[in-house]
Amino acid sequence: MSSNKPYVVKAFYDWIFDNGLTPYIVVDVNVYGVMVPMSYVNDGQIVLNVSPSAVGSIAMGEETIELSARFGGKLENMSIPYGAVVAIYAKENGAGTSLAIEHPEPGTITEEPLPAPVKMSSVKAVDNKIMPKASAKQQSTQASKVKKPSLSVVKK
Repeated sequence: MSSNKPYVVKAFYDWIFDNGLTPYIVVDVNVYGVMVPMSYVNDGQIVLNVSPSAVGSIAMGEETIELSARFGGKLENMSIPYGAVVAIYAKENGAGTSLAIEHPEPGTITEEPLPAPVKMSSVKAVDNKIMPKASAKQQSTQASKVKKPSLSVVKK
């Protein structure tokens, strides 16, 4: 049977947000697959404000929470497996739940291989010729051909 943790986290997230509160999650960074800015980790955990106003985007998938947020002005893309979520709660009143850490079973982790590099054999250098600048006479001739915008008064 699959873990119920993704369903619990999503349900609490919706409940907290629907009540006008700010959802926070506590993440254990020692779980395999956690990608967060490590300079903000304290005692192996990081607390994240996951409200829509705090994150650039958030996607709660089947196995991970994918989000982006700014830390010290720098945009960080994060990936958090549900097994690493230790708690989800409302900032304002602490309502929420704590959850057990779930480490992935050995051999169940599948990593997508990186795409093969693209060969650039069809790319070739091209001479970049600089066109001579038009003379003053040519520029004035071109300017006289262009009509200036104007308005006309129309009476009924």
